[in-house]
Amino acid sequence: MRIVSKRMALGAAMLFAIRALPLAGQTPDSAENRGVQRLPADALSVPFKVGERLDYEVRFGSLKVGNGSMEVRDITEVRGRAVWHTVFKINGGFALYRVNDLYESWFDVATLNSLRYHQDVDEGSYERTRRYEIFPERGMFKENDRPEEPTVASPLDDGSFLYFVRTLPLEVGKSYEYARYFKAAGNPVRIRVVRRETITVPGGTFKTVVLQPTFQTKGIFSKNGKAEVWITDDDRRMMVQMKSKLSFGSLNLYLRGSSGTK
Repeated sequence: MRIVSKRMALGAAMLFAIRALPLAGQTPDSAENRGVQRLPADALSVPFKVGERLDYEVRFGSLKVGNGSMEVRDITEVRGRAVWHTVFKINGGFALYRVNDLYESWFDVATLNSLRYHQDVDEGSYERTRRYEIFPERGMFKENDRPEEPTVASPLDDGSFLYFVRTLPLEVGKSYEYARYFKAAGNPVRIRVVRRETITVPGGTFKTVVLQPTFQTKGIFSKNGKAEVWITDDDRRMMVQMKSKLSFGSLNLYLRGSSGTK
């Protein structure tokens, strides 16, 4: 469950909180972290906007074990760059094992490069806080108080990768490969578009494109995870379902509601 819930933030996600009040361990309010008024002229056109929130039902096999959510919280600034600030949260579990994880991403509105990534993991008796500062212009990243390490040319973290995928053409039968995961050992990331499918989830019925993403890491999106992700086949590109087959069972997310979508 520990590895599963970590990769669920990619991830998916996913990937993709969700309270207006500050949370423990969250970046404190400052002039840098308050929302900016509007997108700069060089911002990429994307299928999401501030205020978008997707809520999920989380199931382990047929058993409902919790809830998850992805939110585009605001546009703010990191080191003078305008960035999207997104939040993914999952909580739930079983009687003797609870999960309460929070993942936040800050990525450049012009390049989608990750500049900051936070993980607050609380799983059973395990707790860990990671704070990443990512410097694409210098090709380096820093975890907590550790020395800097090299990163890739156009880095993406777990959360921002889910939003990046939504900007792709996603043509059925095509495969896409990227060396953009900010920890080089996780590359390449491969995304195979396998089919179109109409599905019904608690949040409604949707026409979708089905993806098979693969990271060179452990967890849901590993080579052995056999995960599939359903993205709406429209301009919104929302993730409405995710299913994974792991050695000890299946872990699935189903959209149960959305707000603030384009």
